[in-house]
Amino acid sequence: MHRHSSRIELSEAALKNNLDFIRSNIGGDTIISSVVKANAYGHGIHDFVPLAEECGIRHFAVASSYEAEEVVEARTTDADVMIMGILYPEDLPWVIKHEIEYFVYDFHRLERSVDIAKQVGKKARIHLELETGGNRTGLEPEKLDQTIAFIKKNLDYLELEGVCTHYAGIESLSNQFRIQQQEQLFEQMYERITDAGIEPNLRHTACSAGALAFPETVMDMVRVGTAQYGLWPSPDIYNLHLMQEKDNAEHTLEQVLSWKTNIMHLKDVAEGQYIGYGTAFQASRDMRVAVIPIGYGNGYARSLSNNGEVLIHGQKTPIVGSVNMNVFMVDVTDLDGVNIRDKVVLIGQQNGESISIKSFTEGNYAINNEFISRLPAAIPRKVVS
Repeated sequence: MHRHSSRIELSEAALKNNLDFIRSNIGGDTIISSVVKANAYGHGIHDFVPLAEECGIRHFAVASSYEAEEVVEARTTDADVMIMGILYPEDLPWVIKHEIEYFVYDFHRLERSVDIAKQVGKKARIHLELETGGNRTGLEPEKLDQTIAFIKKNLDYLELEGVCTHYAGIESLSNQFRIQQQEQLFEQMYERITDAGIEPNLRHTACSAGALAFPETVMDMVRVGTAQYGLWPSPDIYNLHLMQEKDNAEHTLEQVLSWKTNIMHLKDVAEGQYIGYGTAFQASRDMRVAVIPIGYGNGYARSLSNNGEVLIHGQKTPIVGSVNMNVFMVDVTDLDGVNIRDKVVLIGQQNGESISIKSFTEGNYAINNEFISRLPAAIPRKVVS
């Protein structure tokens, strides 16, 4: 097996800590649906799903039927799988046959579900997503009566697994006026459904931010992505945690993912010479630089040129020059005993120092989820204790 230029490690201890932390916030009876869209936020579906199952997860949420199939292939238990996004009509027979749950947010998909359920001979396991003000996907209030009537007529072919909605930016405190309007509309629409004699198995509206900071959004299930991977949804949510948990603030989230590589080459550069492409960096002294075999083609952002840092020998070493497609350079002039193949930590800890995903993205004008979800699937992942 040929070696990749870098590797990703997933910490089982960190994931267990994060799920325990989430559980302490939501209580013992609420289901945690582990959101593993975007290749498990870059952690790798095929490695992360069995790890999450080891930690007690029995429900996974994805964004497409393609991802649902990946989870089905990766799971080691009878864990449920739920599609929250795109579902092409051609894939619906497979989805219903394999008892995959999925969001229904328009009437046409509901009709199609009944037709396919009749053909397959199994009930379609649906979650009715309600439009409460996000204006992305969701069934509008004015279409609810028609939908209720259709569901009641076709209960032999439909299993109403859930009624849900998605908040439009609950992680931002400045946006709470909008979230409160969504909460109110969801309750009104939910009452219309139950008043009509339909009882869904689950109500769910909370994402990571709701699960951690807004108990009124925690219902029968929470859909947790960001937090399970050890990332705070926003500074607002982290600050709320600090205020709410004054005596227990040190019990917090731990980053699951670390990313490592090795020094590819060492180069002595004379004062006044430029390093790498163009004139992005000129040596102000005689320097020694290490060439790192990672670049923007591997998910390492080009905006970290002359800006980012890596850990070598437990010390932060700055990037000098531009991040290229497959390499970048760091200044190791002040480090003793540096050799080719020495370990380089791009994200993670080394000898007490750390580079967190948060600090990695702050100089990159990116959000945590954006960065990690872009890590190429080709990078090998490995679970560590």
